[in-house]
Amino acid sequence: QVELVESGGGSVQAGGSLRLSCAASGTTTDYNVMAWVRQAPGEDREMVASITEYGTPYSTDWGRFTISQDTTKRTTYLQMTRLKPEDTAMYYCAAGRQANWLGYGVRWRNLQEYNFWGQGTQVTVSS
Repeated sequence: QVELVESGGGSVQAGGSLRLSCAASGTTTDYNVMAWVRQAPGEDREMVASITEYGTPYSTDWGRFTISQDTTKRTTYLQMTRLKPEDTAMYYCAAGRQANWLGYGVRWRNLQEYNFWGQGTQVTVSS
């Protein structure tokens, strides 16, 4: 079992930055990939970024969203820059376990690859 706790959300003006953190606890062998997913009001959840246990990152917006991790602290980060009002959403941390890495370069976007979820942290960007 894995527990995930997000922090770092808040309200910022457009163009600003935020860094989200996700602290993991529980059984480390239950996951080897982490991700950030967001959900805007009335919308489906959508992938933002993912990172493997080896530190290989994936992002839907390389110019603005950077995912990183500190394995010693079991913490995953999402650095967000040049925020836009359309980035307003609840941001969730998620964890999953890949049995093999073949095809993960495509598979990482699939929300069903992640079976542990945090409660979320709200990000609000005003214009």
